[in-house]
Amino acid sequence: MVSALVTALRACLVTLALTGILYPLAITGAAQLLFPHEADGSLVTDERGQVVGSALISQGFSQAGYFQPRPSAAGNGHDATASSGSNLGPTAQKLRDRAQADAERLRQENPDAPGPVPAELVTTSGSGLDPHLSPEAAHWQVPRIARARGVAPERIQAVVDANAEGRTLGVLGEPRVNVLLLNLALDRQFGRLPPQPQTASGAR
Repeated sequence: MVSALVTALRACLVTLALTGILYPLAITGAAQLLFPHEADGSLVTDERGQVVGSALISQGFSQAGYFQPRPSAAGNGHDATASSGSNLGPTAQKLRDRAQADAERLRQENPDAPGPVPAELVTTSGSGLDPHLSPEAAHWQVPRIARARGVAPERIQAVVDANAEGRTLGVLGEPRVNVLLLNLALDRQFGRLPPQPQTASGAR
C-alpha cells in the first residue's frame, strides 16, 4: 500500500514538474527567442517610445482627425479585460436600434463620405476587440479626417494604402489595416492632434 502511494506520488511530482514547470518555461523561452515582439504582447510605441497599446487589441477613437474602429461590445467598449460580443441575434430589436443609431451618427460625422456606411462600422466583432478594418472602411472615413486635419484627401488615402496589410501567406483572411497603427502613422506624418476637451460629464 505504502509502495503504491509512493509510486503514485513520484509519478505525480514528475508529471507536475514536466508539464507545469519545464514545458511552460521551454515554450516561453522559445517564444522569447523566436518571436520576442509577439511574445511580449505586440506592444506599440509612439514616436517618443511610450507604449500606447497593442497591435492585437482595438482602442476607441472619437476625434474627427482619427480613423474610428468597429464598435465594441467588450465591457463598456474596447475593454481588454472583458472581451466579448453582444450575444444579440440578427432579429434582436436592440441590435437593430444600436446599428441604426451608429449609422446615423456616422452619416452625420462623415457628410462627404462616398456611398453608404460600411457594414463593419456598425457591427461588433466576436471578441469586441478586433483591431482591424478593411481598406474600404478606412477609405470611407478619409474625407472627414482630411477636413479635420486640413490636408488633401489624397494624402490621407496614401497613408491608408501604405499601411494596408495583404492576406496572410497570400491566401488567408482579407486585406486589412490596423486602426491603431494607421492613426499613429497619421500623427507621424501630419502631427499629433491635441486631446479632445472633457465634457461636463467627463466623456470624450
